[in-house]
Amino acid sequence: MDNNKVVFTNVTIFDGSGDKAYKGGVLVENNRIRKVIKGNARLADVDAVVIDGKGAFLMPGMTEAHTHFSWNDQPSLAAIQMMPPEEHILWCVGVARRYLDMGWTSCIGAAAAKPRLDVVLRNAINSGQFPGPRYLAGSQEVSTIGALGDNSLPHLPFPELNFGSICCGPEEIRKSVRQFVKYGVDHLKINLSGEYIAGIPAEMSPFSEEEVAMLVSEAKRFGKRVAAHARSSESVKQCVRYGIEMVYHASFADEEALDMLEANKDKHFVAPGLAWLIRTTYNASEYGITPEIAEKMGYKRELEVAVETLQKMHKRGIRVLPGGDYGFAWMPHGTNAHDLEYFTTYLGMTTTEALVAATRYGGELMMQGHELGQIKEGYLADIILVTGNPVADIRVLQHPENIALVMKDGVIHKNNLGIQTPDMTFATGAKRKSADPVIHH
Repeated sequence: MDNNKVVFTNVTIFDGSGDKAYKGGVLVENNRIRKVIKGNARLADVDAVVIDGKGAFLMPGMTEAHTHFSWNDQPSLAAIQMMPPEEHILWCVGVARRYLDMGWTSCIGAAAAKPRLDVVLRNAINSGQFPGPRYLAGSQEVSTIGALGDNSLPHLPFPELNFGSICCGPEEIRKSVRQFVKYGVDHLKINLSGEYIAGIPAEMSPFSEEEVAMLVSEAKRFGKRVAAHARSSESVKQCVRYGIEMVYHASFADEEALDMLEANKDKHFVAPGLAWLIRTTYNASEYGITPEIAEKMGYKRELEVAVETLQKMHKRGIRVLPGGDYGFAWMPHGTNAHDLEYFTTYLGMTTTEALVAATRYGGELMMQGHELGQIKEGYLADIILVTGNPVADIRVLQHPENIALVMKDGVIHKNNLGIQTPDMTFATGAKRKSADPVIHH
């Protein structure tokens, strides 16, 4: 066959626009959605592989807005500080596949534990060496002395202990940005606020205006976007003042910060990382963080404030997306769909709104809103087929067995339907042996 064609028939289509799901069919040709129909009419194409969904839920692949593939699913990140880069990249490769298996077909790297991990991983995925989501590679966390990311000790001042690139003053910031640009990152990450688990108040804002201005101006000079760890109100305001597109957390944004975000809501995305606050407060006891300890640290209060803040953001039409800090023992990689449940139970989103946040908003975050994040003719064929109905129960997306099929860029990566597919949709990209069965047309 000259073309790679797949027809999904007898499916319930959620197209990512926010409209009601409908019965219909979809034709994929090569890596694009060529036709979408409503109703029971059949999409006839003699050259196509036909997948009868038997009423399953077909939706766009999801985008995770704040990933740390180099985090190690342990109670502490201490081990990965000393992990050699060779072993570390292999860990990242496995995590990337885990995300794709769960229907996360696009991800934003929200800071790597070592300078080039994200870049190398992105390149390996793009070249077809390993399966993984569409990936935008982040820098290490740019931080400053004594702030989040600076883990060196007075008697052990070794740079490998730091998650971040530790800078002091605008010129050190400039050098750090240019180094990461040289490595090939898609965006820079700066830690504009503290974090309780690191012993630094979340309301703290450690960077001067001159330092933030330098980082953003240097990033923009090279065509790079910027993301920020920004829990404090002042750090959120810095994000808006300096045009930092990706705002992570924003728990303590006050009314002025909310007004600023709303006035610029077409420029910014907020990924709050609700799961970190919820699960650290209530689900980490066996790892030494009981609810009482979490409350003393400040997380219970931050959760309460963040929920109120994010509810206001949602009502103001500010884009709030799933994602944030998975990769700890009490919230391991691959369980990211809990964010969508938390959006409905804590923030008051409908299930449809939560799905839009993970799909259409995700395409916009990936800078491909014109061709990614919706089931729409001409769009890229990032598609998942789900057993169960997430509109009725958003929790179905949390279970691997419910993610029946994952297609990324027109290639079937995961297939639990028992349907054999021809060479051009073979997930690994390898050629089949002559004895391998191929579906007939």
